[in-house]
Amino acid sequence: MTVRKAYMIWHLIAAIFAGLGAAGIGLLLRTLSGKRLPRWVVPVCAGLGMLGYQVQHEYGWFEHKRQQLPDSAKVVATTQEPALWRPWTYLLPMTTAFTVVDRDDRIVTTADGQRLVEFILYRFTSGASERVVHQTQLLNCDSRELVPLSEEQRQPQTDELRRLTDSDPLYREICQAN
Repeated sequence: MTVRKAYMIWHLIAAIFAGLGAAGIGLLLRTLSGKRLPRWVVPVCAGLGMLGYQVQHEYGWFEHKRQQLPDSAKVVATTQEPALWRPWTYLLPMTTAFTVVDRDDRIVTTADGQRLVEFILYRFTSGASERVVHQTQLLNCDSRELVPLSEEQRQPQTDELRRLTDSDPLYREICQAN
């Protein structure tokens, strides 16, 4: 069994127990009211408990993942995407992805008087298939040009070159951090 499948099983078990706990609260309320509350209160409470757990889990994902990162890792970008099937995300945006750089993994060199920094950029994405993608990058701190490096030969992929601004968090973290 893969780690992902085990994670999904524990997530399902937690959602079921949240539903059972909320159903118990609904049953208790019905009993305390002398059975004046309708019977459908119990399954409605169960559904609300499961939905509440799922919402809490999704909104807590970013902070949970961020706490698992080492102290040297710095979040340089986040993505918040509203979804039609989650209408509350239009009012309260939810972080669905974020980009991280590890300050301790930087390799600083100089070529032709230009300061170059090689580092790995990590992209965490939540959802049904939570995943982490990483790519080695090369940043010229003087010209602010960022280019990914190919996996095998570590050659710059110049067709994907982009220029960062002085205020870009990635540029500030890689080139201006101590």
